[in-house]
Amino acid sequence: MAPQFRAAVVQAAALPQDALASAGKAAALVREAAANGARLIVFPEAFLGGYPKGASFGTPVGMRKPQGREDYRRYHAAAIALDGPEVELLAEAVRETDAFVVIGVIERDGGTVYCTALFFDGAKGLVAKHRKLMPTGAERLIWGFGDGSTLPVIETALGRIGAVICWENYMPMLRMAMYDQGITLYCAPTADDRDSWASTMRHIALEGRCFVLSACQYITRGAYPADYDCALGDDPATVLLRGGSMIVAPLGAVLAGPFFEGETILYADIDPDEGVRGKYDFDVVGHYARPDIFTLNVNVAPQQAVKRQG
Repeated sequence: MAPQFRAAVVQAAALPQDALASAGKAAALVREAAANGARLIVFPEAFLGGYPKGASFGTPVGMRKPQGREDYRRYHAAAIALDGPEVELLAEAVRETDAFVVIGVIERDGGTVYCTALFFDGAKGLVAKHRKLMPTGAERLIWGFGDGSTLPVIETALGRIGAVICWENYMPMLRMAMYDQGITLYCAPTADDRDSWASTMRHIALEGRCFVLSACQYITRGAYPADYDCALGDDPATVLLRGGSMIVAPLGAVLAGPFFEGETILYADIDPDEGVRGKYDFDVVGHYARPDIFTLNVNVAPQQAVKRQG
């Protein structure tokens, strides 16, 4: 029998314009969750760097307004570099607690920013990242596209851990690529706080016969600067993201959440053997697959805009 352990999803508000302060808050929440027994801790999408809910970045079709360019400059400045102090703050907390942490960040790389999930593993520190492959809707104005080189599923003492961000979870082929890597702890940092999200998380748990851990921010307009361009208005009490974080077992049972009432940490006890029990009658990349009819090709090579040859 595989050892059981406790997992946590963190539902909290970032400080959208201050990534270092957000990292400090995340580090404190890692310590709190670990003190309550959590070995795996999952944070929301864009917890460092901020999710720009309601912002337009001044871009009507065929136009880029000067204020939108300045909004992007500020957003770019609020993003993080992976060799920066924010990552070190988190790595220190993870070393202290010997936890495994998955956290959504806005990653700055040159002039482009990416919506990224970072993976921290105890004393090993930052061990991998996943860049969101397909930003949704207006997210495509501000985020670059990831490629197949950052689709890791990481072998750990807790199980095989991977992350799929927000509406990437509606990409059947991406899910299949994760199942094929034997994922058992499927992390879903998100900014989707709709009622329908819970059914998606339960479906994925059933489809992949894996534990699904979804984390979303609970954040109000007041967390953003007064001059933030927000289509939802400027009342500081307006809730921009209402949470809905949850943990689901491999046969679709909801172990924790969804919770919509404020900031919290949700916990659940994980029995890794439940995934194997679930695959008795359904293994989507095993005995239930039909490779004679359906196949998936995944390009995992890094894609570069410039290739230099000597």
